[in-house]
Amino acid sequence: MKDGDDGPRAPTSTRPDAGVEDLIAASRALLGVVARSLAPALVEVTVPQFRLLVLACELGPVRSGDLAERLAVSGSTLTRSVDRLVTGGWLERRVGASDRREVLVAATEAGQQLVREVTDRRRAELARVVARLSPEDRALLARGAAAFRRAADEPLPEELSPFGG
Repeated sequence: MKDGDDGPRAPTSTRPDAGVEDLIAASRALLGVVARSLAPALVEVTVPQFRLLVLACELGPVRSGDLAERLAVSGSTLTRSVDRLVTGGWLERRVGASDRREVLVAATEAGQQLVREVTDRRRAELARVVARLSPEDRALLARGAAAFRRAADEPLPEELSPFGG
């Protein structure tokens, strides 16, 4: 330990940045998991395209405007990305059932399969890490991850329709 260093600091709930350093370190580990699980897919699509594909799978057939809003991109940027993914066979455009002027974006079977493969690789690697935790730490992780997901406005799984179903 360096002079004046009292060892690892436990985050306190009264500090606004409590847990940030641990979260930064955890995000580095998660980034490694994400990178390894996504690497094979990057031969086919870019990272932003993959995120768009994931949302199309999670939300089911969805309006372009809703996707642009979720991705925080302009409509024209989204249109270019969708065009590329349609050309690649990963997405398709559909006419709205109730309004024929409405255009919906949906993942194709190939797009859904790509997302499943990446998700399966990520799930397996995360399961190996989580299995090394004590039952108490697993419960704490689950509560903390759920709280973080809510704070980051990431939808809960039950709020989404799986692969357009």
